[in-house]
Amino acid sequence: MQSADDAGDAAALLAAVPAGRRVALVDPRFVGHVHALRLGLTDPRFPAAAVPGALTARPEARGALLRALERSAAAVGAGAPVAGPDAGATPEDPTLPGRIAAALDAEGVAVKRPELGSLTAAVPADAGARATAERARDALDDEAVRLRGAVKAHDGFFTTFAVSPYSRYLARWCARRGLTPNQVTTASLITALVAAGAAATGTRGGYIAAGILLLVSFVLDCTDGQLARYSLQYSTMGAWLDATFDRAKEYAYYAGLAIGAVHAGASDDVWVLALGAMVLQACRHVVDFSFNEANHDAVANTSPTAALSDKLDSVGWTVWARRMIVLPIGERWAMIAVLTALTTPRIVFYALLVGCALAACYTTAGRLLRSLTRRATRTERAARALADLADSGPLAQGVAALAPGLRGAYTAPALALLGSLVMTGGALFLPYGGWLTVAAAAVYVVLSGLAVARPLTGVLDWLVPPLFRAAEYVTILVLAARSDAPHAVPAAFGLVAAVAYHHYDTVYRIRGGTGAPPRWLVRTIGGHEGRTTLVAVLAALTPVSGFTTALTALAVAVALVVLVESIRFWVSSSAPAVHDEGELA
Repeated sequence: MQSADDAGDAAALLAAVPAGRRVALVDPRFVGHVHALRLGLTDPRFPAAAVPGALTARPEARGALLRALERSAAAVGAGAPVAGPDAGATPEDPTLPGRIAAALDAEGVAVKRPELGSLTAAVPADAGARATAERARDALDDEAVRLRGAVKAHDGFFTTFAVSPYSRYLARWCARRGLTPNQVTTASLITALVAAGAAATGTRGGYIAAGILLLVSFVLDCTDGQLARYSLQYSTMGAWLDATFDRAKEYAYYAGLAIGAVHAGASDDVWVLALGAMVLQACRHVVDFSFNEANHDAVANTSPTAALSDKLDSVGWTVWARRMIVLPIGERWAMIAVLTALTTPRIVFYALLVGCALAACYTTAGRLLRSLTRRATRTERAARALADLADSGPLAQGVAALAPGLRGAYTAPALALLGSLVMTGGALFLPYGGWLTVAAAAVYVVLSGLAVARPLTGVLDWLVPPLFRAAEYVTILVLAARSDAPHAVPAAFGLVAAVAYHHYDTVYRIRGGTGAPPRWLVRTIGGHEGRTTLVAVLAALTPVSGFTTALTALAVAVALVVLVESIRFWVSSSAPAVHDEGELA
């Protein structure tokens, strides 16, 4: 920390700081809470941020900051005002940092001004104002405010009332010992994997230990986000780890339960239940992701259904009822943990399938009503995001390039639905291993290509990616289950897990503002229609005894390509820091 006598001196001192470092400008008369300064000066997500009397700039905004300081010094030296009335200077913060922040705004550099709530941040103009500000500062415990702010604003009932009241203190304990959110995220993953191993023993003691460890893993999962908010340690990679590890934990635990059930003497069909639960949960998520991306920046986004939803949220008990009915991750994991300890894996999967199916019906119906009753114009960005989420490979893209796009407000989802029904119906009802199923896959390819031949800007076009996901995942599940090949369903479980990882990775790249995975990756792993067709061809060409080997080889190939590219991207990503608050479900 260095002191400057005036704007010119400050500009010289800041110019001497190495280019890759963040810099801050604070008025020496500042009175306020330490946490107010922390919120304004240490959050890595924004190129520039300010609170009254203080301003910070990351390396990408430092050039604009120095230019504003130099203009300020020149203006003062010439006896002119630092910023004119059009520059955005506000009387609430006439200090040098406030005027520089206004100048940055005028130059087009977005300056984040965090909500301080009850925290004090002021630059008093006289002794009386200073005394008032100091009394306000001393009357409030900013550490208590910081702890409350560490908890996610909107969370599920179980998380809010059964975990967050104490996990926030665990987050503070971790912060004071120098632990990072990513370390806590990794600890949560390891704990869940140990829980999956305990469930795989197939013993009552193992099930009880698995249930307890799964709850511990969830507490750590809450703690990592609270630690990130408490210590303002946001990162792009951290948001990605938090999201993808959640899926890895859940899928590994499903596999552990299935293995344990088989060890305990259950038939292999429990693997069908495990894979069904994974497919249903993944399809639920893609409905949420696709709908949100389609309406992320919609113009004139109004809907009577949304108005009714807001009205219901004004009644206290309905808020929690509506959050619980979607079976968010806290309620879901608590249910899984308790049922694991007290019942059998088969009952756990039945409860998951019923609960997730009801939640899927509720959320999808609400999104359909909102879409049909709103009057909104989808943007080019939304159409591009939906096209990326569709995950169309070379076959569908080739059809889309050759065929004229069919007009109609509901044409794209209708074609996607028809293609999905043809594909899954063929897998279900046509003779297993026959070429008729391959023909159904060819029809699916054509209909999939037609569905994406035009930009996905229709009111229900957000349904296209979920329909493609359902067709691919369900086809793999059904063909593996019908093959009667030993261990074919566990191999299909691995394949769907690898593909689902790719789809979640696509979502979080889009959310992080980095765009979808490169086209070469989608082409290499075939796109949804290519993989679906390949599985149908493998079922027709390989003997029953070889189908498991074929599915395993495909799962390993997809996993290797996807994981290597994903890890390379996220480790080297220059995307801005984000902290994903996550979906309730």
